[in-house]
Amino acid sequence: MKLVFFFGGGLADGNASMKSELGGKGANLAEMTLLKLPVPAGFTISTKVCLDYLHDNASFSPELKEQVLEALKKTEKIMEAKFADIENPLLVSVRSGARVSMPGMMDTVLNLGLNTVTVEALAKKTQNPKFAYDSYRRFIQMYSNVVKELETHHMEDALENYKNQRGLNEDTELSAEDLIEICNIFRQIYVKHFHEPFPEDPSEQLWSSIAAVFKSWNCARAKKYREIHSIPNDWGTAVNICSMVYGNMGDQSGTGVCFTRDPSTGENIFYGEYLLNAQGEDVVAGIRTPKNLNLLEKEMPHVYEQLLEVRDKLENHYRDVQDIEFTIQQGKLYLLQTRNAKRTTQAALKIAIDLANEGKISRQEALLKVNPQDLDKLLHPTLDPRAHKQVIAKGLPASPGAVSGRAVFSAVEAESWAARGEQVILVRDETSPEDIGGMYASQGFLTARGGMTSHAAVVARQMGKCCVAGCSSLSISQIHKSVRVAGIEIMEGDWMTLDGSTGEVMLGKVETKNAELSSDFVTFMAWAKEYRTMRVRANADTPRDAAFARNFGAEGIGLCRTEHMFFDENRLPFVRQMILAKNIQERKEALEKLRPFQRDDFVAILSAMENLPVTIRLLDPPLHEFLPHTDKDMMTLSNQLGLSADDIKQRVKSLHEANPMLGHRGCRLGISHPEIYEMQVKAIVEAVEICKNQGKKVLPEIMIPLVGIQQELEWLRNRLQKIAPHFPFGTMIEVPRAALIADKIAIQADFFSFGTNDLTQTTYGFSRDDSAPFLRVYKQEGILVEDPFASLDQEGVGRLVELACELGRKQKPEIKLGICGEHGGEPSSVKFCHKIGLNYVSCSPFRIPIAMLAAAQASISQNFG
Repeated sequence: MKLVFFFGGGLADGNASMKSELGGKGANLAEMTLLKLPVPAGFTISTKVCLDYLHDNASFSPELKEQVLEALKKTEKIMEAKFADIENPLLVSVRSGARVSMPGMMDTVLNLGLNTVTVEALAKKTQNPKFAYDSYRRFIQMYSNVVKELETHHMEDALENYKNQRGLNEDTELSAEDLIEICNIFRQIYVKHFHEPFPEDPSEQLWSSIAAVFKSWNCARAKKYREIHSIPNDWGTAVNICSMVYGNMGDQSGTGVCFTRDPSTGENIFYGEYLLNAQGEDVVAGIRTPKNLNLLEKEMPHVYEQLLEVRDKLENHYRDVQDIEFTIQQGKLYLLQTRNAKRTTQAALKIAIDLANEGKISRQEALLKVNPQDLDKLLHPTLDPRAHKQVIAKGLPASPGAVSGRAVFSAVEAESWAARGEQVILVRDETSPEDIGGMYASQGFLTARGGMTSHAAVVARQMGKCCVAGCSSLSISQIHKSVRVAGIEIMEGDWMTLDGSTGEVMLGKVETKNAELSSDFVTFMAWAKEYRTMRVRANADTPRDAAFARNFGAEGIGLCRTEHMFFDENRLPFVRQMILAKNIQERKEALEKLRPFQRDDFVAILSAMENLPVTIRLLDPPLHEFLPHTDKDMMTLSNQLGLSADDIKQRVKSLHEANPMLGHRGCRLGISHPEIYEMQVKAIVEAVEICKNQGKKVLPEIMIPLVGIQQELEWLRNRLQKIAPHFPFGTMIEVPRAALIADKIAIQADFFSFGTNDLTQTTYGFSRDDSAPFLRVYKQEGILVEDPFASLDQEGVGRLVELACELGRKQKPEIKLGICGEHGGEPSSVKFCHKIGLNYVSCSPFRIPIAMLAAAQASISQNFG
C-alpha cells in the first residue's frame, strides 16, 4: 500500500483531488509541482498512517519507514544535498495537513536536521555563520515547543533577556557569536526540563516530529476546533516533509503570504505581506510587523513579476481565490503552500459574483462558493455612526464588523466569562492556535502585534468575528489582567468596543444599527432564488416578523404560532379568564373577548404575506403555561378577575403536569375544549373576509398540532370545517406514530408540516431543554457527531420524515409537504429536505437567506453534479 507520496522536480505522486489521502496542503503541493511551479522537493505521509498510528500503540510500520527512506533519497537527489550529511546537509520542515485548514493543529517545525555538526557544515556551505546559527536556534525553539510541548516563554524570555542585556531590539541585530551563545542557552533549558541532551540524531528528530503531528490530531485544541466546525474525528492528518528554503539569508531573502484577491473586501487586487530576512512563521506569528506586498515591487521587481504570474496561474487553475505562502532565498522564489483563501462573507459574495461575471465560473458554481451558514454574519448590527464613541487606539482593520464586550486577557477567561452569559473581547499580544476555544467564545479579538494575515486575523475572518490586529500602542499585562493605552487603564471586565472595519478601539459600549444588505447580497440571493426548486417560508408570529421575513425573500409563512399572540399584556388577562372559567359558558365569554385580538393579528399577518401561503397553527402549549406561579402574581390576577386567590391557586395546582411536553396540549386540548379552536378558526375566517374586502388575495392554511391518531384529526376537522368549509386543513407531524401511520392521517390532511423539534425529542427521548450537558459529552466522545436539535438526524428522525412523505403521497399524491422546525434553516438539513422532495422549508426570518442558498446548492448539486 502506498503510504508516502513524493513531489519535486516537476513530478508528483499525487494531485489536488487527493485531499482525503494527502490533506489539503499535501494535495496542493503535488498539484503546484505538476503545474511546474517552483516548489521545494519533499513528500507527504498519508492520513491513513495517522489513523493507524493512533490505533496501533503509537508505532511505525517497517513498510512506512522503507517508503519514507525512499522518498527522502528522491528529495536529496532533486535538492542536491543529503539528509544528516556532515558536509552538505539537507534540512527539512515538518508540517501537519488535514484535508481542511485547521488552526487547532500542530505548528510547523523548521530547519529539522541541524545539530552541532551540521550547523557548522551549513555555515561553511553558505559562508554565513549568522544565518546557520539563527536557523539552529529557531529549530531548537520550535522542536522544544512543538514536539516536546515546552511552553514557549522559557526560551522566549531567555532570548529577550539576552537582547536587553546587550541593548538590542530586534532579533536581526544579533551577531553570529550572539546566536551561538543563544543556542547553548536554549540547549541548557532543554536539558533542565527534559533531563536529557537535545537530540543530535536527525533521524530521531524526524520521526519524533512525525509522531508529534499525528498526536496533535487528538490534542485539546484540535478536538475543540473539530467540535466547533463539525469535522469528523476519523479524517486524520497528513504529514508534509519539505526541503528547507531560507528566507533568513539576508536582505535578498524573505518570507510572505499573499492572496490573489483581498480576502477582507473581495476586491480584485493582489494583496499580502512579507518580511525580509525572515523565516517561516514570522509573518503570521506577529513577531515583527510585516510590509505591504506592493513594496516588494520596488525591493525585488523580478520576484514580484514572478508572483504576479503565479497569482494568475493559480487562480485560473483552481477557479478560486488562493492564499499562497512563499519564500525568497537569495532572490529566488519558492512556493510553500496554496489553498482556497479564507475570506469574510461579504468578500465571498463579491468574489463569487466577480468570478462569474469574468466568465471564470458559472453562476451555479458561484452559488456553491459560499457557505450558507456564513450569510448569517451579514445580517447583524454594526456601529451606529451617530453614536458617541471615545476612540482610544487604532490598529489594523483585520476582520470587519463591530462588537462591544468585556475585556478578558486569556482564552480560558474568555470561555469562563462567556459561560456565565457575558459578551467578551479577547485582548492579547497575539493569539495562537491553543486559544481557539476562547476565540470561539469571544465576540471579537484585539491584538497588539501581528498583521492582516496574523493568526488572529485569519481565524476572525473564518469565524466571521470582529478583529483589530497590530494595535502597537497597547501595553498589555497578563499578570495584572489589564491594558494601558492613551493614559487609560482597562481592567478585566471593563467594557470596550471594536470596529473591525476601521481598526478603531473604543472605551465602553457604543450603540449599533442594523446591517444594510449590499447590492452583492441582493444579486447573490436573486441567483439562489433562480436555481432553488424547493420554496423557503418563514416562522413568523407577528406582523412585524412577517414583513421582515418577506423583505428577506420569504415565500410564505410555514409556521404562525398563535399562542405567542396570547402572551401580550393586553390580552393575557382574557386568556387567564378563559382558563379559570368554571363552565363552558364562562369560557366562551372570555374567548369572545380574545377573538378581536386574534382577528386583527391575522389580518395584519395575512396582509403582510399577500398572495403567499400562511400556515396558522392552532393553540399548542398546555394551559398552565399562561397562568401565574408566584403568590404575588396570583394576587394581582385575583384583583383583575375578582376571583379568590385560593381558587386561583387550586386551579393552577390542578393544571400542573409531570411532563407537559407529553401532556394536555395540541389537538388533545382542542378535543377537550373545542371552543378554543373554534374561536381561532372564526377569527381566521373573519380576517380573510376583511382582507378580501380590501382587495387582497390571502392564502391561509389551518394546522392542527400534535396529531398521532388519525381519528384526532378527523374529529377536529369535521368540527372546524363547518366554520371554514373551503380552507385547507393539515397537521404537524411531530410524534413518531404520526409518521408511521401517515397514509391514514393523509386522508384528512391537505398538508403535512414536520415539526422536527418535537419529533426529535419524541424519537430520541431527549428533552431539548435538559439535554445540553450530556449532548456535549456525547459529541466529545464521538457518540454523536452533531447535536440532533441543531442538525437534523437524517438516519433516525429523517427516516421517519421520509417514510411519512412516502406514505402521505401514496395516499394523496397532491399532498403538500414542508418542515417548520428550526432545522429548516440549517444547511445540511435543508439539503436533506430537498433530496426527499419536500415542497418547502420554513425557518426563522434571519435564516431565510441561509435556507435559500442551501436549497439552491442542493438543486445545483443534484442537477449538475
